[in-house]
Amino acid sequence: MNADEIVENVGRAVDLAGVALIVCGAVTATVVFARRLRLRRAPFPGLYRLYRQDLGRAILLGLEVLVAGDIIRTVAVSPTLGSVAVLAAIVGVRTFLSFSLEVELEGRWPWQQAGTRRDRDPG
Repeated sequence: MNADEIVENVGRAVDLAGVALIVCGAVTATVVFARRLRLRRAPFPGLYRLYRQDLGRAILLGLEVLVAGDIIRTVAVSPTLGSVAVLAAIVGVRTFLSFSLEVELEGRWPWQQAGTRRDRDPG
């Protein structure tokens, strides 16, 4: 195996880890939601909000890892102008998604003070 193949395989492994984080996070969030729903320690809207926050955090973490995999494969293997432009577009879309999810999870803009967000735990 040459260096390009090793870097390509590392990039694929990082991508696989990102997908696994999203899937495992989604499953975990769903199991926790079902447990909370069964125990009914809070009204349904509060439980649903917590579920969305947990799911959003899993997606955010997975997106960050997927971006790292894209960077590894694109910059280390084939740093042509075209591949870097495609990487920039991919990173731009994923960054926008991450930013949108972060705003959704926190309930405030990043430049607002942390004290203005709603409490996480309804129960």
